[in-house]
Amino acid sequence: MRVLIHQDPFIRLHDESIPWEQRGAWPCAWVNHPDPGPPPFVLAYRKRFTLDRAATVRVHVSADERYELLLDGQRVGRGPERGDPANWFFETYDLTIPAGEHVIVARVWTLGPDMSPVAQMTEHPGFIFAPEGEFTEWLGTGLADWEVKLLTGYDFVHPNPSWGTGYNLVIDAAAFLWDFAQGAGEGWQPVKTLKPGMGRMTGLDFAHHHRLQPATLPAMLDEPRTMGTVRYVGALPDADAVSYNARPVHMVDHLDDEAPVWTALIHEQQPVTIPPHTIRQVIIDLDDYYCMYPEIVTSGGAGSVVKVLWEEALHLHPDPWNAEKGNRDDIDGKYFVGTGDTFLPDGGSQRRFDTLWWQAGRYVALIVQTADDPLTVERFTLTETRYPLANASQFAANDPRLAAIIPYMVRGLQMCMHETYMDCPYYEQLMYVGDTRLEVLVTYAITPDDRLPRKALRMFDSSRVASGLTQSRYPNRLTQFIPPFAVWWVAMLTDYALWRGDRAFVAAMMPGARAIMEGYTRFLNADGLIQGPEGWNFMDWEPSWPRGCSPESPYGVSAMLNWQYVLVLHHYADLETMLGEPALAERARQRAAAIVNCLEAFWNESRGLYADDQAQTVYTEHTQCLAILSGVLADTRRAQIAESLFTADDLGRTTIYFAHYLFETFRTLGRIDALLDRLDLWTDQIKYGAKTPFEKPEPSRSDCHAWGSHPLFHYFASILGIRPASLGFGTVTITPQLGSLASARGVMPHPRGEIAVAVRAENGTLHGSITLPEGITGTLHANGQSVDLHAGQQTF
Repeated sequence: MRVLIHQDPFIRLHDESIPWEQRGAWPCAWVNHPDPGPPPFVLAYRKRFTLDRAATVRVHVSADERYELLLDGQRVGRGPERGDPANWFFETYDLTIPAGEHVIVARVWTLGPDMSPVAQMTEHPGFIFAPEGEFTEWLGTGLADWEVKLLTGYDFVHPNPSWGTGYNLVIDAAAFLWDFAQGAGEGWQPVKTLKPGMGRMTGLDFAHHHRLQPATLPAMLDEPRTMGTVRYVGALPDADAVSYNARPVHMVDHLDDEAPVWTALIHEQQPVTIPPHTIRQVIIDLDDYYCMYPEIVTSGGAGSVVKVLWEEALHLHPDPWNAEKGNRDDIDGKYFVGTGDTFLPDGGSQRRFDTLWWQAGRYVALIVQTADDPLTVERFTLTETRYPLANASQFAANDPRLAAIIPYMVRGLQMCMHETYMDCPYYEQLMYVGDTRLEVLVTYAITPDDRLPRKALRMFDSSRVASGLTQSRYPNRLTQFIPPFAVWWVAMLTDYALWRGDRAFVAAMMPGARAIMEGYTRFLNADGLIQGPEGWNFMDWEPSWPRGCSPESPYGVSAMLNWQYVLVLHHYADLETMLGEPALAERARQRAAAIVNCLEAFWNESRGLYADDQAQTVYTEHTQCLAILSGVLADTRRAQIAESLFTADDLGRTTIYFAHYLFETFRTLGRIDALLDRLDLWTDQIKYGAKTPFEKPEPSRSDCHAWGSHPLFHYFASILGIRPASLGFGTVTITPQLGSLASARGVMPHPRGEIAVAVRAENGTLHGSITLPEGITGTLHANGQSVDLHAGQQTF
């Protein structure tokens, strides 16, 4: 029923019969409740109608903040796709409706600035429903007789410890309007009509408007899952029904005889009845990481409390901010801290409780406390949601460690792909530039679908401010700047140009790239070096750095930040060259050369390293990597750094995130053996029960951070050596490096098909085969030679 369109369905830019200031207006208007009060509030809109014949109706729907659309009580879709006021997305549905009486209902909620997710932006509360053709006036908001009412029974509580994800839900069945989905019940009243929808800002003024844009992404996955193992059933004392997380789980208290009935509930939907004055804590291990919409159906149990709580792993301490968790498979002696939703049954039959937003993790706890009446849990279901990413790649090597961590890296990426990329699904749920660049590179390596990468580039471009810099995370209602992330956005655009390469799209992003590279010059000091960019200068979670900032970066001159700027100036110059702007490219290279000359003050000849500070007291892997990757070092100096990089024992080491740039450096130096050695940081996580990559080495706050999926990119781009050599992957360069491996092979998606590479080492010489898609040529670099490649298969 969801349809992806690419043009505004109502825009009339060339219709001279319409005044120019109206050509971006929609025929339908935003509507709202006449007096909803301050947020948070949840509304239901309805439109009742009768068809004398079956029809397929194309409708365009959006809301602020979010909506759930139902036709005759059945959910049609959710939305809108997350954006900002300048890119406020609407979904398009083709509704196939038989003849007869029908009702369209939209549940729309606004949590407001204090309770909504940090990633949820807003302009003003409202709802818009815009059909096409003959149905516009008959069913469209602002034209037809839509009605609305406040939905009672909702309350909201802080999601601690899951900061940033939006407040959790409490539903009181006694106050809840159970018939709203059918458009029934009392309390409906005419809507208040607001301004017309606007797809293009062509009016004389447009204060407080959503600039409506077609949704760019497919519908999120919406698949029921039946899985999980009941690991623990425990009886809590009365006092601990609320403070359950203050008590460790002790397996000696496990009620083994009750586990089968709870297992039957989650696997077979067999009801479970909890007697009066009873408390149960049931911990379910989903055996993998999931993002889920839970639903629970109850009967009876007036005065009961039911909590559905989520955890990535149980904690070693009751403090939710203490990140020590130990082996993620273990629950004995550990604390289920948890975040989630609460449901308060009223004694009614078949009460179906659902949620407005999804939760995430590996473990689910059902906590049930009954009062004077027994409570029957009729059903408990979980529906997985995420971007519908499927792994279209294949990789194998003779070292089984590499294959063992592929599912965990793919799962990490899937869990951090929704309506935007996310840093993590359990906390924050925000799209950061630094995280997203690595997530996008993995996306390019395993799927031909580039819709989410394009959206990420577009949204960050929309976040730019007058200084030229993008915000660090976006969409985002709490402004934050990480200047190095703004610079990485330009590298991210270069990645897109090479790996996918829609020339028109890249050209449209270039004003933003130019603004960033120029805007960064305001941080140049009198010595010609970047000094203390304004904002949070995060580079990595190196344990000794405060808040992930190298010692000099907040106020002083950091060689690390300067080398990053030099590196990305060259990426930017490549972009300008690809787009036919050689003068701008040369200007960028000259600026980089001037900074490199100034960075001589950080060079320590005796150590063969660049210090990060001018006093030459701090040395890091990070700075050496960026200097080498810049490509401007003389061969002798690069060789010096390469030797010291592997022998110096006092370098600040890269952690999971920045290891991507370390692995890029190992590839540049021909040291894939070192890359393979550093994979222990990932394989050790598997030993500790990880299902997805951690945010950082232990203790890690987040157990699911897709920036840690980047080794999967390197399987294809560094070990097999498959890289684009021109705009849009029009040509390819393949430089396989096995390191300590005896063999590796893989198939990677390409915009025109697939690239397959198989390579083996025999007596110090590489042999293998390469298959390129139709129309693609390239160059193989192996065994000290360069060989032209053509479409089809060839051996070497």
